[in-house]
Amino acid sequence: MRGADVTQESLFTVAKLADFVPADHPLRSIRELADEALRRMSGLFSALYADTGRASIAPEKLMRAQLLQLFYSIRSERMLMEQLHYNLLFRWFVGIAIDEPVWDHSVFSKNRDRLNGNEVASEFLAEVVRLAEKRGLMSDEHFSVDGTLLQAWASHKSFRPKDGTPKDPPGGGHRNAQPDFKGQKRRNDTHESASDPDARLYRKGNTGAQLSYQAHVLMEHRSGLVRAACVTQASGHGERDAALAMLGSLRGRRRRTLAADKGYDTADFVAGCRAMGITPHVAQNTSHRRSAIDGRTTRHAGYAISLRTRAWIETHFGWLKAAAGMRQVKQRGLTKVEALFQLAMAASNLVRLPKLIAAGAA
Repeated sequence: MRGADVTQESLFTVAKLADFVPADHPLRSIRELADEALRRMSGLFSALYADTGRASIAPEKLMRAQLLQLFYSIRSERMLMEQLHYNLLFRWFVGIAIDEPVWDHSVFSKNRDRLNGNEVASEFLAEVVRLAEKRGLMSDEHFSVDGTLLQAWASHKSFRPKDGTPKDPPGGGHRNAQPDFKGQKRRNDTHESASDPDARLYRKGNTGAQLSYQAHVLMEHRSGLVRAACVTQASGHGERDAALAMLGSLRGRRRRTLAADKGYDTADFVAGCRAMGITPHVAQNTSHRRSAIDGRTTRHAGYAISLRTRAWIETHFGWLKAAAGMRQVKQRGLTKVEALFQLAMAASNLVRLPKLIAAGAA
């Protein structure tokens, strides 16, 4: 007998959101780790909010919603709120009841920006690192460092003279005409972006110059997890300065090694590492000058091992740009861009941690 094409809904239901999530879904283990890190941040959250007044969106829910946006490459807050409205998996992960209204996208953005402006993302990354340390998954002796460019949320048209000199729009005065900057001298010391003044015009490799930020990662070698992350304005010495700053944040003064590519093969960087008791396993750059790394370092077997392990760091950058959708950051200002990048690196660690924990328990 053919069934009728009729949807018969019950007046009441006793199903819970967790009932709709498969027991082996990867988000289950990720949420357990994220919740453990967020519980340790409760004191920080309490200090950021007043004791009286109307209750705001729970900061834990804001953090979990941002993680979902990175995990599933959701390109806008409006789309994220749309997904939260009908996606039961997303509602369960964030902690929104099945009959609870979803926030307006502008309310979410305003609350998120206020939260991320208080070093919450950096503390969340630190708590995720502590989770890995507690389980014996992180090395405190061997590290790699590298940087990547993040394209700023600003166009070449917004890069204008700082002195406010009026200039006709390129292409015959039409505001949407294709820009033509041929023959113009456009430099960071004389120009800045009207959309994002913190962004800098920078060129790396054979690509054209773009308004960008530099993002930096310090990775440990036992499991290939991010130990520290930061963002700086794009410059020729930004990678080396950021690397020394992240190394300086490591606790203790034990002997350590640091692997890096040829861009870090400079006398000042190598001297800075050695001053902190860190052996620089930097790839030698002998194309145009003498390398700052000599045979005293390269003769050891650990030097070659460090350079091979260093390649792991590229997996974090690949995930960041391909999966998390951060090839171009959809935030403006150094503070907001850094918060988003640090949260993304914490998310990258959270993706890897369940498998590492399961492998260790096997």
